[in-house]
Amino acid sequence: MCLSNKSWGMWVAALAIVGSSILTSCNKSPGYGRRTANNPGKRSATTGAEFSFDEDDSTQFFVAKNAEQIPGPNLKFIQGGRAVLGSQEEDVMAFRDNQERTVTLANFYLDETEITNNDFREFLFEIKKKVSADSLLKLEPRDNVWAGGEMTFNDMYQSYYFRFPGFNFYPVAGVSWVQADAYSKWRTEYVQEVIREDRGIDSSFTKSQLIERGVALADYRLPTEAEWEYAAKAMIGTQYLDENQEYGRIYPWDGRGVRNPYNVKRKGKQGDMLANFKRGRGDYGGIAGSQSNDGDIIPTNVYDFAPNDFGLYNMAGNMNEWVQVIYRPLSYQDMDDLNPIRNSGVGDEEDEYQTSMLTDEIRVYKGGSWRDVAYWLAPGTRRFMHQDSATNHIGFRCAMISIGEKGK
Repeated sequence: MCLSNKSWGMWVAALAIVGSSILTSCNKSPGYGRRTANNPGKRSATTGAEFSFDEDDSTQFFVAKNAEQIPGPNLKFIQGGRAVLGSQEEDVMAFRDNQERTVTLANFYLDETEITNNDFREFLFEIKKKVSADSLLKLEPRDNVWAGGEMTFNDMYQSYYFRFPGFNFYPVAGVSWVQADAYSKWRTEYVQEVIREDRGIDSSFTKSQLIERGVALADYRLPTEAEWEYAAKAMIGTQYLDENQEYGRIYPWDGRGVRNPYNVKRKGKQGDMLANFKRGRGDYGGIAGSQSNDGDIIPTNVYDFAPNDFGLYNMAGNMNEWVQVIYRPLSYQDMDDLNPIRNSGVGDEEDEYQTSMLTDEIRVYKGGSWRDVAYWLAPGTRRFMHQDSATNHIGFRCAMISIGEKGK
């Protein structure tokens, strides 16, 4: 039988409709199709068995419908991605320890501000309930970092900086890497307990049981060097239409200068300094009475200067900040290019160096401070100090991992 073109077309259309109906009915079958954390389907796609959504039902396989990370207060979400890290300025110290390299970082969270005197006093108040008097004394910031010997008069800062209410929201000083790490661990325990109480989460659930139920309470910690540098540069502010980055950033803002070139309200007045740093020999704050004199000859309130494009304050100047990693001059070439970190001397052992300065207890700090010149404001610069040492120009902030996107 010979079909006309019209009849043949009708047959093709009918078959297409039938086929589409079959595919549609398959896709609507319970438990099949694309699943997400918030929409897992009713059945297993591999076995066909029904899921249970009752966490108290022990007879069937339990699947949590909702996935949620509870990050805690003061944290800013930092979207990860590809970035060129390392020093983009002249290596005046000739250390050659932070050459440019391309890496990729996962999403994470970082404190909006440096940890303040008020924050650290809260920590001491709570921790004294759990530790001995001797242990508490070791956790207190060292007031003597302001002393300076016989050649400088800093009695006001030594006596008042940490405890006087006028300095409540200034960054804590005199804190070693070990003390900063202890604060991070205490904050993890304390914040998670507060979240459990506020949300009525069963206190008997272990961390693993909470994770299975879709509740993620990640730990506070010091940021890795790569995370800190990535967040400080905030190259997200230079990204517009495509993946090409036409230029890098020397500082956490655009340009090569340290004054505000814009007359934009959220960024302060045009001509203002963009960070709290030492402008030159003996010049910590400018001339009295001038517009550019901000009066900040020591650390200042953690909100005093405009945030970068991630919404983070003082990622240059005010205080240097401890990061998690130990120092090695060749870390930039040894570490992985995905979420790089160095927590040990593996591949670059301390006994290979003929100096006691490079051990696994030497930690990196970054950012520049109130007593550093502009060179150290560049996020790509790095310095190091023993983890038990403390100064009046190193503070810290905390980070937290980001556990995927909700419901994806």
